[in-house]
Amino acid sequence: MDIPRITSREEWLEARERLLAKEKDATRVRDELRSERMALPMVEVEKDYVFEGPDGKASLLDMFEGRRQLIVQHFMFDPEWEDGCPSCTYFSEDLGHLPHLHENHTSFAVISRAPLQKIEAYKRKKGWTFPWYSSFGSDFNYDFHVTMDESVVPAEYNYRSAAEHRKAGMPWYAEGEQPGISVFLREGERVFHTYSAFARGSEHLVSTAMFLDLTPLGRQEG
Repeated sequence: MDIPRITSREEWLEARERLLAKEKDATRVRDELRSERMALPMVEVEKDYVFEGPDGKASLLDMFEGRRQLIVQHFMFDPEWEDGCPSCTYFSEDLGHLPHLHENHTSFAVISRAPLQKIEAYKRKKGWTFPWYSSFGSDFNYDFHVTMDESVVPAEYNYRSAAEHRKAGMPWYAEGEQPGISVFLREGERVFHTYSAFARGSEHLVSTAMFLDLTPLGRQEG
């Protein structure tokens, strides 16, 4: 990777101020997107999904732990795998201090399709303490488009069909496990789906990547 050229302080300042103007434009756009995201309509989750957690059977409502909002990480962990996805692991290892979410009426949970026994073993291996549930045997991953299996349901990931992904030269999105984030709101005993993001749509939640984006060498990846 090329190192930026050496220049004078004055020339650097001119370049930095030009970039600052673009950064401010991006901040305004980001603020607008945040407002539009918060104003999205929501749809009620009517299916009674049953998950397996460390305390036994659990519902989506249980994951709120009495709070108003719930953020779910769709962690790639196929039932046949012995370990979780490296990229999803990277995401989980970058999680912030969850009590900060709790103070804002928001819970966080991880859901994977692997059986709970494998999840618990991997969780112990990593020393993680966040809530992690198994959706093994349920429709949850298919309904929320993070497991692609055309024999079960037509594949759709990041709001594109399998055919569209193949045409775009990204066939890996047309099958198997995929990552994502989903957000839910609770009104009494009713649960509503408000937002989901997939692929690079959730990369801004990875703090290490955001720090590296500030450096001249960047993320040092393909």
